[in-house]
Amino acid sequence: MDEGVLVGRGAYGTAGLLALALLTACSAGPAEDPKSVAMAGGARSASVGVSPADKSANVPTDQAVVVSVQGGTLKSVRVDGGKSGPLKGVLSADGSRWRSIGTARPGSSYTVTTVSVDGSGRTSENKSTFSTVKGNKTFDIKNITPNKDDTGLTVGVGMPVMITFDQPIADRVAVERNLAVHSSKPVEGAWHWFDDQHVDFRPEKYWPAHTKVRVEADLAGVRGGPSMYGKRNVRLDFKIGRSQITKGSTDEHVLVVRRNGKKIRTMPMSAGQGGQWKYYTTSGIHLAMSREPVTVMTSPGIGPGSAGYYQLTVYNTVRISNSGEYVHSAPWSVGSQGNSNVSHGCVNISPDNASWFIKNTLIGDPIIITGSPRKLEPTNGWGHWQENWKQWLKWSSLKAGPTMVLR
Repeated sequence: MDEGVLVGRGAYGTAGLLALALLTACSAGPAEDPKSVAMAGGARSASVGVSPADKSANVPTDQAVVVSVQGGTLKSVRVDGGKSGPLKGVLSADGSRWRSIGTARPGSSYTVTTVSVDGSGRTSENKSTFSTVKGNKTFDIKNITPNKDDTGLTVGVGMPVMITFDQPIADRVAVERNLAVHSSKPVEGAWHWFDDQHVDFRPEKYWPAHTKVRVEADLAGVRGGPSMYGKRNVRLDFKIGRSQITKGSTDEHVLVVRRNGKKIRTMPMSAGQGGQWKYYTTSGIHLAMSREPVTVMTSPGIGPGSAGYYQLTVYNTVRISNSGEYVHSAPWSVGSQGNSNVSHGCVNISPDNASWFIKNTLIGDPIIITGSPRKLEPTNGWGHWQENWKQWLKWSSLKAGPTMVLR
């Protein structure tokens, strides 16, 4: 994938990378351990300082390794963690300071090897060691959506990124700081915590059509809570397809599909009949959650033998909520489609229209329903767009920021 736009990981974007560059050049870290090597004639080589200091123990995994030099420049810096792997870093433009990027692994020992050059061109090598705090347990990503198996890797413009952890996260800031979203077209976006095990990302507005997206969860060694650290890094690549938005009205009884702003299909529909709250179709910005050739539907909250119970096999269904709502084929209600609402909450369309709709819908396509007194809750299915941007940011640990096009 071409390099694109950086969002997340603090959502710092251009400003964040500029700040990082400045940090590598002039920031002050913890006390450094200066060392110099005597040269022939009593002259001294460049003086190198390393933080954490030599033989430091119980160093936090997110503490940066900072190397600075006086009286010369740094030629190379290597931070080797053995089986835990090396730490990468950035050298300042003037060669005076090096700063690590990412997190160390818990319970690991690291060796910092520096090679510096003094004003006379003489080189010297310096070594120091430190060890990180031990962790009692790990956390991991249990599920990340979209994914190839459930949604495919080309999705609609409304698609959020949804991450589920296998353990409750206490240090949301540390975790969110290490979640990054790159995209090939500029977007403004932010992460949103629904609870301690679920964090989702969406742009302020729909994704631009045909955008390439990469999610990087660099969580190995990241502190998720007391004595709990991330187990591994995870990367996900997917694409945004064409822009397709479907709008329907329970009052006008019609679905209109627009692709890239152009109307491509109009479909008569019948929505929830109401009477009971559960029989209203929810109003709001739904997303296509799944495409199912065959779905067996049963009456909500009613068991076999009870009045109103039903079990029905329906075809060509597109799920739009967790409360049992689908857009689906309903040959039994064709006469009501376009003029009245007779369903138990689903959006009924003709077999021909349902066959077309399931073939032409991507997971993550917005399906907007208006006219019903029952509103879609933000936690009902993928109701992420029910929250305005201010509401969405309320549950972000780091908020949003400008994005940057990477070269």
